[in-house]
Amino acid sequence: MEKFVLRLDRAKKVIDDADYILIGAGAGLSTAAGIEYSGERFKKYFGDFIEEYGFTDMYSSGFYPFESSEEKWAYWARHVFANRYDVGKTDVYQKLLKLVENRDYFVITTNVESQFWINGFDGSRIFATQGDYGLLQCSKPCHDKLYSNEVQVHEWLDKTENFKIPSELIPKCPVCGEEMELNLRVDNTFVEDEKWHEMYNNYEKFLEKIDGSKVVFMEFGVGYNTPAIIRFPFERMTLSNPNANLIRFNLDYPQPTRENKDKTISFDENIEDVLDYWLSRI
Repeated sequence: MEKFVLRLDRAKKVIDDADYILIGAGAGLSTAAGIEYSGERFKKYFGDFIEEYGFTDMYSSGFYPFESSEEKWAYWARHVFANRYDVGKTDVYQKLLKLVENRDYFVITTNVESQFWINGFDGSRIFATQGDYGLLQCSKPCHDKLYSNEVQVHEWLDKTENFKIPSELIPKCPVCGEEMELNLRVDNTFVEDEKWHEMYNNYEKFLEKIDGSKVVFMEFGVGYNTPAIIRFPFERMTLSNPNANLIRFNLDYPQPTRENKDKTISFDENIEDVLDYWLSRI
């Protein structure tokens, strides 16, 4: 692999020369920012749940078959609080913003912690495809309106006893009375509300604008969980545009495709270290 400093400088020149920057962000970016779903951070927030249920990490515990809605929402209150409301701004996202804030950029992300909004990225330049921990939807769903859950999450936390919330606090749809769910894309009941479609349209317009132009695709921590959303499209657009380059950050899968080998600059090093190097040369 090309030496680290050479890759750093080559990538910085690609960024500087580009007219447009399209950021694709997966779970690896939030992990790099410290929003880890396992290890000490998991123990900090879920020590009692680990002892009670044998949980090993926040990702797998989200699929646990709780016996009641009271238990389920006690867990999710803690999960949403830890990853949506108790995080705040993070250095990695702040540094990425500083790198692109004066450029013509757009963000597409599969992350659901709202870190791009929290850290001050332009909301009209973000497309969060998979939902938001901070929103509730009807589980049916009988309508396409979404509802903030911030007040409820804090109430659930305050009133949880023996790993259960009170039955009267189970969130119910104000239209049909069915139980609500988090607005996360787990099946075909995911609600794409008016805001989701606005974000989608903004993304499509950005893609039309950059077609054939000097663009750099910056892919952060995108693996093979949902590659059809970011990873594969970025590879296709890099290949089809002679003026495009791809910068890929991935600890496990940094390799370029054979077709894009000469147009891809890969990093499996620490994301924040790379951002620090680039920012020191602005």
